[in-house]
Amino acid sequence: MKLATAIALAVLSTSLWAQSPVKAQVFQAAEVHEQLAQLADQARTKGSSTATLPDFGGHAMRLNARTTSGGGEIHTHFDDVIIVTEGKATLITGGTVIDPHTGSDGEIRGSGIQNGVVQTISVGDIVHIPAGTPHQLIIATGTTYSYLVIKVRE
Repeated sequence: MKLATAIALAVLSTSLWAQSPVKAQVFQAAEVHEQLAQLADQARTKGSSTATLPDFGGHAMRLNARTTSGGGEIHTHFDDVIIVTEGKATLITGGTVIDPHTGSDGEIRGSGIQNGVVQTISVGDIVHIPAGTPHQLIIATGTTYSYLVIKVRE
C-alpha cells in the first residue's frame, strides 16, 4: 500500500458525504479513490477540480486534482498540509508573488512566484506550507497531479 494511501486512511475515516461534528469519521479508501478519479476527469476538462470533505471550523479536508499549473498564492489564515496521492509537481515556496492582488477572502494571488525555492514533490510526499508562505504548483503538460490537503486555521 502506498504511503499516501495509508496516511489518507489514517486521517480520513464513513462516507465522503456523512458529516457529524461530534463523532469520529471514516472516509473509506474506495470512496476516496473514486472521488479522486472523478476529480481527475473534471480536471482534464477544467484544469483543476476540488471536493471539500468536512470543514470542521479549525481545519478542513479537501481532495484536489490538477492538470494545469496554478498561480502564486499566499494563504493568510491557513497552513496547508498536503499529501500527494498521484503524479508529481514542481513546488515553489518562498520568494515573492508576482503581480499580487488580495481577493475578497483575504487570500493573496498572483501570476507566479519569483526567487522561491524549487522542489519536486511526488506520490507519498507530505508537505507543510505555513500561513503567510508564498507558494505555487507547476504541473507538467499532459499529467495529472492529485492530493489531499488539510487546511489548518491559524
